[in-house]
Amino acid sequence: MNFDDTPQEAAFRATARAWITANAPRIGHGDDLATAKAWQKRKAEDGWACLNWPPEYGGRGATPMERVIFEQEEGDRLALAAPFRVGHGICGPTLMAFASEEQKRRHLPPLASGEEIWCQLFSEPAAGSDLGGLRTRATRDGDHWIVDGQKVWTSLAEIADFGLLLARTDPTAPKHKGLTMFFLDMRSPGVQVRPIKQASGHAEFNEVWLTGVRIPDSQRLGRVNEGWTVSLTSLMNERFSIGARLATAVPEFLEFVSQAPEGVRADDRRVRAQLATWVARANGLKYTVYRAISAVSRGERPGPENSIGKLVAAQMVQEIATAALDMQGPAGARAREDGAAGKLYQTLFVSIGRRVAGGTDEIMRNIIAERVLGLPADIRVDKDVPFEKIPTRGR
Repeated sequence: MNFDDTPQEAAFRATARAWITANAPRIGHGDDLATAKAWQKRKAEDGWACLNWPPEYGGRGATPMERVIFEQEEGDRLALAAPFRVGHGICGPTLMAFASEEQKRRHLPPLASGEEIWCQLFSEPAAGSDLGGLRTRATRDGDHWIVDGQKVWTSLAEIADFGLLLARTDPTAPKHKGLTMFFLDMRSPGVQVRPIKQASGHAEFNEVWLTGVRIPDSQRLGRVNEGWTVSLTSLMNERFSIGARLATAVPEFLEFVSQAPEGVRADDRRVRAQLATWVARANGLKYTVYRAISAVSRGERPGPENSIGKLVAAQMVQEIATAALDMQGPAGARAREDGAAGKLYQTLFVSIGRRVAGGTDEIMRNIIAERVLGLPADIRVDKDVPFEKIPTRGR
């Protein structure tokens, strides 16, 4: 595989770099949602938002590789896209695959421009890593559905305008065959968002309570009881998005070692050996992601191999942040200030959630084993059992 730009890609890179230089805001500690929305709107106005989406949906009709090039040129400013990543990377592709033409033209352009923010209402307290075991129920009521249940670990719910919702519509069917996908207005009566405070002191996730929420049937994506098929599109795009963008913390660790904090020596053999291992792994991950990007550039949908990037990157971030803390000994417990040590201190708290977001390590390994390597599937005793017959308590 040739990783150099083609002449066309080089020309596109030069054009993108010139536009970003002339228009991009400066990055600082005061960046907030207003700054992010303003930058996203500016990109949309000049045709640089969601580049590979069709123009009628707010994009540019560019190739997936051109989108990657633009993101590379954005550099640190790519962090301003954080409020829109779920919408652009997960919800948008799902709408494009399953929504009506009218819905696409209504929702995709404001999603691309950052005017509307989307979240993903999948995970539940009782389901754990088993998304198919969710219990939020949607009951048909004429042209509407009435939804009751609870979602958890929902990023961006506190600022989202809309959300993708997976709910159970037939409890008599096996767990993966009685689900239906919807999208809803997050300001609908009966929707309550509660932030979850983390060990880091931040609240990046939320739990969402749904009590008698009415959703028009017109906001259903795909057929009734075939929501699992729709969700696979969402999940594959989620893992591609996470695996392609998740930082490995190698640059931060290199900066940390070069600053020689208390108890850490850059010429220590163990430190250098660990760094070499992580650099090699990060490069392997980079080229694995490039292969996935190349597949997308050929018009293929993100596949199960993207679980590799998510699994490796999330694990590396936690390993590196933990090692940095350990190397400092007792001094690591007070490394909260700015600088490389402070960044890795905060990264350690965030890293735990990243290993769960988008699927736990165990789920990722099963996907890789079964769908990439073709190994025998795990034995699942509840596979063909009606969901309402599956025991919920130990005996």
